[in-house]
Parts: sequence; structure tokens; C-alpha cells
Amino acid sequence: MRDAVIVAALRTPVGRRKGGLSGIHPADLSGRLLREVTERTGVDPATVDDVIWGCVSQVGEQTANLGRSAVLAAGWPETVPAVTVDRQCGSSQQAVSFAAAGLVSGQYDVVVAGGVESMTRVPLGIAASVAGEPYGPAALERYAGPLEAAGLPTFHQGVGAELIARRWGQTRDQLDAFALESHARAAAAQDDGSFDEELVPVEVDGTLVTRDEGVRRESTLAALGALPTPFADDGVVTAGSASQISDGAAALLMTTSEHAARLGLTPLARIHTAVVVGDDPVLMLTGPIPATARALARSGLALSDLDVYEVNEAFAPVPLAWLAETGADARRLNPLGGAIALGHPLGATGARLATTLVHHLRRTGGRYGLQTMCEGGGQANATIYERLS
Repeated sequence: MRDAVIVAALRTPVGRRKGGLSGIHPADLSGRLLREVTERTGVDPATVDDVIWGCVSQVGEQTANLGRSAVLAAGWPETVPAVTVDRQCGSSQQAVSFAAAGLVSGQYDVVVAGGVESMTRVPLGIAASVAGEPYGPAALERYAGPLEAAGLPTFHQGVGAELIARRWGQTRDQLDAFALESHARAAAAQDDGSFDEELVPVEVDGTLVTRDEGVRRESTLAALGALPTPFADDGVVTAGSASQISDGAAALLMTTSEHAARLGLTPLARIHTAVVVGDDPVLMLTGPIPATARALARSGLALSDLDVYEVNEAFAPVPLAWLAETGADARRLNPLGGAIALGHPLGATGARLATTLVHHLRRTGGRYGLQTMCEGGGQANATIYERLS
């Protein structure tokens, strides 16, 4: 029976807005990473059956099938196709799921899944500002009551985060403490070399970017407590307890166990289970809870079987609500920090989380890891990875 395994998982550092990666076109950033994936594994790019590339803000420099532009920028043969997918924040996690499905079904033997986002060069929300209201009158009419109750004219992630904090009784102090811990864990991971194997340094305008730029080692609870709450006057969510606007890319080279053996490559992990769910679009960010339940049900595993969970830190209320509902071990949640500290380049984050997770399993000897993330419109992907010895 065919399976889907990961034989390489790499990412660029995550750059801060207007930071070290802001001077490079997203297609070129992607292309450099694609080239590195095949150079490190020795895989002939001509044998890649497809590149499935995630990107959220597909406008300006990120339009016209950015995945295809990345293939050309990498210098790969013109015969290598590519497609760009948008499942909002889960775009590159969905790319991994599509790649796995193609491998298991026999459509692919070798495929690259990943994604990119340059939120400096293509600002968040620019597509809607150019094209108008993205949801349409029918969807807004369907949810007119809940939107009115929330004081909203349309769906809004930041307000959704505030609604989650209110529903689960989360306080400002809890959110700020979670954010501070994210930075502390990320700083520790940088210091002990936990990210070294997955990182590909990127030279931009003569400067080599080698580390994630968003980690704030000097942050304190007092500093976080002084930040305003932009989504509600009496709110609890701030920029400090939300993911950072960032630039970055991540890529996974995937194949089957049988084909990996023919290529002389040792798999890092296999895709054990992959699911996607829809959920309340007004709360918008609660999808990881039912997605986790569905993934566990389909996998036959229990939460206690999982050695690590990567729950994207879009906003601190999201992983905290997930913890409260699942009863998971907080020590296994985002052990190397999350998007609050490392940043959230939208189209790249799914693949970034997968990359970090599979390397963490390999480094620690864990067997199973769960990745899940909330997505615009009220959706969530969940994927369980199994380390292969």
C-alpha cells in the first residue's frame, strides 16, 4: 500500500515586517528554498511531479500562480508544474495534505509542498481593499444576527479572538503570560540549536539572514500589559498576544516509502492522518478543537499518544481554548514557541509548523505529533505525523 513520507523539511528564517527578508520578491524567496531542498537531498528537480504552494494574499507580487513563478525562479526545468492554493492560514498545511493524497493515490512519486508569504511587500488585507467585500451579501445575511451581536459589519479575526477569550473566561494576564512564554521558549530553542537543521539562511542585498527575527528576549509582563486592545475597548487581546506580521517560506519534499528507498533517502516522518473541518465563521478561530477530535477519531490514537502538539498561535486565545477543551498537556504544546514569537507569514506557516514538528520528533525521539491551525472563514486543518526510525 502506498504511503506519503517527508524526506526533507526546510524553511527560511521568519523575517519581521520590513526586516531582513523584505528586500526579496516572494517568488525568488520561494525559488531559493526549492533549490535548497533538491540540492540537500540530491533529488533531480526534473523528477518532481508537482509543486503545491500555499499563499494567502494572492495579489500583486503574489499573483499569477506564485508556485509556478517559484519553480522558474529556482532554475528548475520548465517541465515541472506548480499550483498555488489558498486555505487562508492553513494554505501550506493543506498543500501537504494535497501532496499526501496525490502520493497515496499514485498521481505523484515526488512532490514538493510548502508556501510563502511576504507580508511586507503584499500587506495583509490588500486584496480586499482592492476588490471590495470578499464574503458577499448572501453569507453576510446568513450570519446577520451573530455579526450584529458582535458589533461587526463583516467577519473579523481579531474580534473573533476577543469572543473566544470571553467565552472561555480568559483574562488579559493569562494571554500576556502565554505570549511571554512563547517568546521564552523560542529564545531557548534558538540558543540550544533546535532550529538549526530546518533553517536555510537567505542572503538579501549582501546581508545573510540566519535567525527568526521576531523573538523578543527583553519582553516583560509589564511591557505586554501596557499595550492597547485594538479589537475591543474593554478587550484582552493585544498585538503582544497575537501573531506577528512576517515574511518567510517553508517547503517539504515528499514521496513514498518505496520511492524513498529507491532514491536512497531516509524519511523523517509519514503523514499518518490529515483532516479539515469547517466551523463557526463569526468566532472563526475555534476550528482546531473539532479538527483535533476528527483527526484522533480517524487515526485511532488518543491525545495521550501524541508527544507534541503544534497549535498555531494566531492569537493567544486559540491555543488556550484548545487546551481547555482537549485537556492536553500544556508542556507538549508549542514547545519551541509559536507564531506570537516566531511570526506568522500566512501562506508559509502551515509548512513551517510541519517542518518544526517533524524535526522536533526526530531530535527528541517522539513518535507522534499533531499540527492544527485556525483559518479565515472558520476552518481548520489537523495533521498527525509519525516519525519513522
